[in-house]
Amino acid sequence: MSASRIPPVTTVPDDDVPTLLVKIFGKDRPGITAGLCDTLAAYGVHIVDIEQVVTRGRIVLCVLVTAPKADGAEGDLRATVHSWAESMRLQAEIISGRGDNRPRGTGRSHVTVLGNPLTAESTAAIASRITGTGGNIDRIFRLAKYPVTAVEFEVSGAETEPLRTALATEAADIGVDVAVVASGLQRRAQRLVVMDVDSTLIQDEVIELFAAHAGCQAEVAEVTARAMRGELDFEQSLHARVALLAGIDESVVEKVRAEVRLTPGARTLIRTLKRLGYQVGVVSGGFTQVTDDLKERLGLDFASANTLEVVDGKLTGRVIGEVVDRAGKARLLRRFAAEAGVPLVQTVAIGDGANDLDMLNAAGLGVAFNAKPVVREAAHTAVNVPFLDTVLYLLGVTRDEVEAADAHVD
Repeated sequence: MSASRIPPVTTVPDDDVPTLLVKIFGKDRPGITAGLCDTLAAYGVHIVDIEQVVTRGRIVLCVLVTAPKADGAEGDLRATVHSWAESMRLQAEIISGRGDNRPRGTGRSHVTVLGNPLTAESTAAIASRITGTGGNIDRIFRLAKYPVTAVEFEVSGAETEPLRTALATEAADIGVDVAVVASGLQRRAQRLVVMDVDSTLIQDEVIELFAAHAGCQAEVAEVTARAMRGELDFEQSLHARVALLAGIDESVVEKVRAEVRLTPGARTLIRTLKRLGYQVGVVSGGFTQVTDDLKERLGLDFASANTLEVVDGKLTGRVIGEVVDRAGKARLLRRFAAEAGVPLVQTVAIGDGANDLDMLNAAGLGVAFNAKPVVREAAHTAVNVPFLDTVLYLLGVTRDEVEAADAHVD
């Protein structure tokens, strides 16, 4: 490119440069943005900032421009913009000032709020708590309107961890789900998502499905519930429950696989994550006889669980190999992250039970999904609706983006 064709370098106006904020609002229709900019172009102004939002067919368009330099030109610009707006059946407001937007405060976060429904009262409470931490809400937009209402606040002026702590307390009090993640390039980077299986990726407890075929479902369910509440050592409870399965024919494995029910939204979550370039894995205190099948069916990148011992076509009532327990899940998260080449800060872990806590705390974002109280209190954020794909909203993915991707055949 020759020197004569290199565009001039421009800078953001300083506080001493006169600027005009042009606001247009009214019924949306094609051509409004182009029409306004064409109108402004006659005065040789530079666009400093521009933002537009359309809500229920009503547009609000804000354009910050440098003030025209010629004598009397500002008054002429104002009259022309108002005349154009009137011709389009729109309203216009023009505010004089100096410089650009004030700099955003340090400490920037994305705050995602999920409500079913999302009430004005709960939104006011979240906004008030953000302000109380010293934060400023710079922007709000909707991520989804179903199966839950999800909105995202862009916040500056408050550090992420104190903001997350404050909003977690508020969310628990008012009955909404809130996630707080730091802004930055890492939020857009490819990530690793690792999920628990029982009561997270699937609606069932796999060992209870096996127990139903062994006629000991009630005994196993009671031990499972106590383990998930953190009342029992997981490894001891696992061995006790598996012992009750001794003698079951190996053919039961296929029956259990057929009985497994995916959580609503599970396929959408995994399909969308894979399209975004994420790697996805599962870790389970359940059994490889089921997780290996899920890995193949869902196209997962990683899967690890306990393995039921089978001898002469019968379950022996024992597991073989190292037990995947609470600490083991965290180790596997780290191993998967290393194999995927993803830093731990860019990992997301999802689980519901006490044996998921180490994994949730080790991840960059730990999501308690319809979890027990002890898990909700300890995780970074909680989702308390029965749709696993709502986790996408915590990552900044909108429902419109999901549906647009699904509308195209890969």
